Amino acid sequence: MSDMRDMFVDTATRLFRDHCTPELLRAAAGGAFQAGLWDAMTEAGLTRAAAAEDFGGSGADLADALALLVPAGAWSVPAPLAETLIAAHLLGEAGVAAPDAPLTIAVPREGETLTARMDDGGWRIDGAVARVPYARNAAGGVVAVARGPEGPVAALVPLAHVSLSHAANLAREPRDDVRFDGALAEAAGAIPHDAADVWAMGAAARSAQMAGAMQTILKLSVQYAQERSQFGKPLGKFQAIQHSLATLASQAAAATAAADAAIESAHQGAGALAVAAAKARVGEAASIGCGIAHQVHGAIGFTAEHPLHFSTQRLWSWRDEFGNDVYWQTKLGDRAVAAGADGLWAMLTAA
Repeated sequence: MSDMRDMFVDTATRLFRDHCTPELLRAAAGGAFQAGLWDAMTEAGLTRAAAAEDFGGSGADLADALALLVPAGAWSVPAPLAETLIAAHLLGEAGVAAPDAPLTIAVPREGETLTARMDDGGWRIDGAVARVPYARNAAGGVVAVARGPEGPVAALVPLAHVSLSHAANLAREPRDDVRFDGALAEAAGAIPHDAADVWAMGAAARSAQMAGAMQTILKLSVQYAQERSQFGKPLGKFQAIQHSLATLASQAAAATAAADAAIESAHQGAGALAVAAAKARVGEAASIGCGIAHQVHGAIGFTAEHPLHFSTQRLWSWRDEFGNDVYWQTKLGDRAVAAGADGLWAMLTAA
């Protein structure tokens, strides 16, 4: 881990601990964008961590920036930090300065298409992308990953130039459908990554956030088992609860290890075997871990007053975003079949 990454993670952890209170998270779930939290992250240099220094950023590499998302997931940060980090990174590659306001990324999934074309007024983007994270809050614009006449293009499109249909995920985070319909970009440029590569970056980002959330549900479950008594002794003294907590701890550890590998490989895009393996493994860990956490907590874990749901609802939502575990398991299977018997071992050891 680099010194810059240590500094980012330490700063982020302190900031999220101070700002992401249950009251703030409830307000965000009610639909209010938390501008104070965003301003604090901007002032600390977190939102532009992956932007090049020539464009007003910190100049960190993508891996160092994505490492911020582990504590962000642990504290259920209700803001488009992951999307802004990736968007700023793409804009830097395109030679475009990222604005100081929140950004999001519109990455066409399989079955969707975004195209970029030039006319007298500049770059125009056509197409639509469903469930774009925090699109309604992207005051800095939507960074569209489009297919241009000569290759992939990253285009910064003002929010006023697109049409939105509001929706949300289970955690009540905004996930809006965005239509471009010839939207005029404020700026655009060629990038070395296509939509599949950026989709994989998004998967690495969600893996990091989920690893952080897994650490939180483990912490909450252990704490509850120590404090709550049943039949005259703490829950944590019962062997069945101990076994469940040990399983949860192993799932959290596996998620963290997988996410760490994905963070280091995210710059490789769709070719990164570690990203595919991480999103599949972390998704599996989330399914197992959330079930155990709610079993340990009993009914109280489902109440609005208890903080557990902030993490578990995000885990259930994030495991399906940028490809669920079945999607990435299929990709891994396809890679293994393509490698064949002679190439499988080389494929695994190269990762």
